[in-house]
This record gives sequence, structure tokens and C-alpha cells, in this order.
Amino acid sequence: MSSLLELREKLKLIYSKSEVFLLPLLKFLLAFITFAMVNGQLGYMKQLDNMAIVLIAALTCSFLPMGCIILFAGIFSLLHMYALSMEVALVGLCIYLVMFLIYFRFSPKDSLVVLLTPLLFIMKIPYVMPIAAGLLAGPSAVISLSCGVLIYYFINYVSLNASIISTMGDDEIIARLRLVIDGLLNNKAMMVVIAAFAITALVVWLLRRMSVDYSWTIAMVAGAILNLVILLIGDLIYDTNMSVGGAILGTLLALIVAKLLEFFRFCVDYTRTEKVQFEDDEYYYYVKAVPKMTVAAPTKTVKKINSTQGRPAVTKDRTSSYPDRPSSSASRKTSAGKQQPGSRDTEAGRNGRTRSVVTERSGKAGSTDDTDVRRYRRERTGGGKSITINSNNMEDENAEDYEDFE
Repeated sequence: MSSLLELREKLKLIYSKSEVFLLPLLKFLLAFITFAMVNGQLGYMKQLDNMAIVLIAALTCSFLPMGCIILFAGIFSLLHMYALSMEVALVGLCIYLVMFLIYFRFSPKDSLVVLLTPLLFIMKIPYVMPIAAGLLAGPSAVISLSCGVLIYYFINYVSLNASIISTMGDDEIIARLRLVIDGLLNNKAMMVVIAAFAITALVVWLLRRMSVDYSWTIAMVAGAILNLVILLIGDLIYDTNMSVGGAILGTLLALIVAKLLEFFRFCVDYTRTEKVQFEDDEYYYYVKAVPKMTVAAPTKTVKKINSTQGRPAVTKDRTSSYPDRPSSSASRKTSAGKQQPGSRDTEAGRNGRTRSVVTERSGKAGSTDDTDVRRYRRERTGGGKSITINSNNMEDENAEDYEDFE
């Protein structure tokens, strides 16, 4: 389940990032399929039954509102009917005007329902629409469903009786009008389907709004059973010649599609339901909170690994400014390797050279003439050279601060 939730979040993320491009593409595909099916059902005007015209019209509708697809589809169908008979086109225009006024008065936002209903009828899976409309739309979707059913049965009737209409003479205008109007009003199958779809959509909408657990599942199952029962009863009463096997398979497919819609639109976890009660000065409130099932989409984290090895920290000694001065931490050694007081031996320097300073003091204790005889010797190794400096009667006690002889 978690993998499905991650997939849903990824799809939502992709759509939110690419909505500017995906929405026109989806409109283009819907318009193209709609115009192609209109041409396939009617196709009496050869100029419109052209792939280039269909592509241009679909591309135009991709940048226009959804209602423009309905407008273009209506124009396509009326032109095909006019090529068949002017009387048929006149009846179709009157029907479209009435539906246009009713539709835009009550449910102008359900244009997708009007488009998909006849398309799904042509695809032989129309039972998805009442359940989907009840789950995702409001009660006004009943009008859109009825308009879509009426459009399909009108186009289907004209397509089935095209040969009869075309054989009538020009003086039989009234006969053509009566044939089309009577055929539409006396179509019992259309009336049964409109009633079944309207009742199913309303029942599904009412049930999915209830506060019971698994309300959407209850609504879709009850709606599917109710729709099938109404269709079967109508077939028994009015002999609509409905295919029972096709109705059952279509209902099962409608349930599968409804579950997919629930997963993307209303996926909640009823095991973590909470009930809250609070009040104010005028009311008591009883709230039932059901959390949504959401899983954050996994994000890839890239760690930058630096292959350069760290260098040891360099500590600055207070004698670092005097590279020739021996360090205070060095051990004092004699030239023979024995440590004596007053001897200093350090290893410091640059470019692999080592300098050592040996200080020796000699003299008699209490002598005044030659009180201090100091001998300084500096040896510089690495170059193969040694420099020895002798200094007598030096009174300065800080003899180590003399200049370096290079």
C-alpha cells in the first residue's frame, strides 16, 4: 500500500509541476477523440471528415475553455446533419439550444460530464458515468448526465435512420421532421437510461456524504446495484433490448474505475478515526475526524565525498618567528650524547636542514679579570659546513639573541 501511495504522490507532483503543459495536452486529446467519434458516427459532410480539420480544431480547443469543445462538437454534428437533411439539422439545433440554456443555467462546470457520457456510450462502457458523477460532482451533475445521454441517443438515431431520411423527397419536409421528433420522444431505452443514471448519481452523492465509515465504498456499490436493477426493470417493462451480460460487465468495470477515483481523491485511514466534542455559547459540536493516507514521496539525497585526506593541524610555537632559536621543549644534550646542564639540542629548520647550538661555560669561580668565558658554537648540518664562534668577556647575559651568520 505504501508503494501505491508513493506512486500517487509522485503523479500529483508531476502534474503540479507540469500542469501548464499537461492540461492543454489533455484537452487536445479529448477534443481530438470527440471530433473523430462525431465524424465516425455521422460523417456525411466529406469536407469535415478530414484528419487535418480535426487536428486543427482539436489544437484550437486545447487553448480554450472546456466548454468550447462542446461548442465545436455541436457545430461538427450540425454540419453533418445539414449535409444529410436540413430538417434533421433544424431539429438538432433546437435540441442543442434547449440543452445549452438548461445546462449553463444549472451546471456550467460539469462540461466534462457532458463530453464523456456520449463518448463512453460509444465505447460501450457508459455505466461508469453515473457513479463517477455522484462521487466527484454534486446533484447538478444529473442535468449534465441527462444532456449527454440525450446527445448520444439523438446522434445514434440519426445514424441508424440515415438511409430512410436520405430517400425521402424534398416535398416530404413534414414527414422528415415527424420521423426525427417521434423517434426521439418515443425512444423508451433513452428514457430508462436517463432515469437510471439520474437516480444512481443522486443516491451515490447522498451516500458518500454520510459520516459512516467507508462511505465512498458503500456509495459506489449501492449505486452500481441500483443502476443495474433500474435498467433490468426498465428492460422488462419497456422491452429496451438491453444486453444483460454487457450491463453486468459494464457495472463491474464501473466499480473498478470508482475505486481508482477513490484512491486518488478520497483515500483515508478509518483505523485512526477521532471524534471530537466541543461547545460555544450557542451550539454543541460533534466532529468526526478521519485522517488522510499520505506518504511523502522519497527524495534522493546526494552526499559529496571529498577524497582529499585531511592534513594534521599545524600549531604555531612562540619561537616560530625565530627559526634559528632552539625550542624550549628540546632536550639538552652534549656532543657526546650525554645530557648536561646548559646544553640545548633542537631539531627545527627548513628544507630538511638541522641546526644545533651548544653553549659551554668555563672559568674559575670568583674570578674578576676573566670572570666569564663563554664559548658559542653553532653547527649547521645538511650543508656539510660548521661555523664556530668564540666570544670572550661578553657581558650581555642574553647572548643567544645575536645575529645569525649564514
